[in-house]
Amino acid sequence: MLRTATDHDVDLIRTLRNQQANREVSVNSHEISPDEHAGWWAKTSVDPTRRVLIYERAGTVAGVVSFFDLELDAAPRTGAWGFFLDADGLAERGETLPAWIEVMSEATGYAFDELGLDELTGEVLEHNTVVRQMNRRFRFTEGEPQTRYADGREITVLPISLLKDNRRKPKGNS
Repeated sequence: MLRTATDHDVDLIRTLRNQQANREVSVNSHEISPDEHAGWWAKTSVDPTRRVLIYERAGTVAGVVSFFDLELDAAPRTGAWGFFLDADGLAERGETLPAWIEVMSEATGYAFDELGLDELTGEVLEHNTVVRQMNRRFRFTEGEPQTRYADGREITVLPISLLKDNRRKPKGNS
């Protein structure tokens, strides 16, 4: 289940984002400080081009989904997204793969069915082969690699995109 993040979720969002597994596959890999996070939330929570959602699995917070750069009054309607899971908690419970499939399904459904997007974009680090495989499963396509420098390291980032008409149809829909 996805729900809108609130001020009560802010500390938990930072805790999950700072898990080592999530930092290793993020463009910005440093540990987010409380002040940095508070500044991000102060801007994000009032920005009409952003949505931050909490992913819950069986009543437990299991991840965070962010939508940004939303162009909801344009044609085509576009937006970008990213997510991270409670890697430690899900691994401990043996739920990583089912949670991952579920959050991607729910997030793409939210993007196309709730936000009404025509295209959903994002990016993935080139070395994150597991996520790249899952993205292909959900019919995202990769663009040309881009080299960037972040947190003192050189990284290769791949843009990804999914058109509404190319998405996997939700179960029960033909």
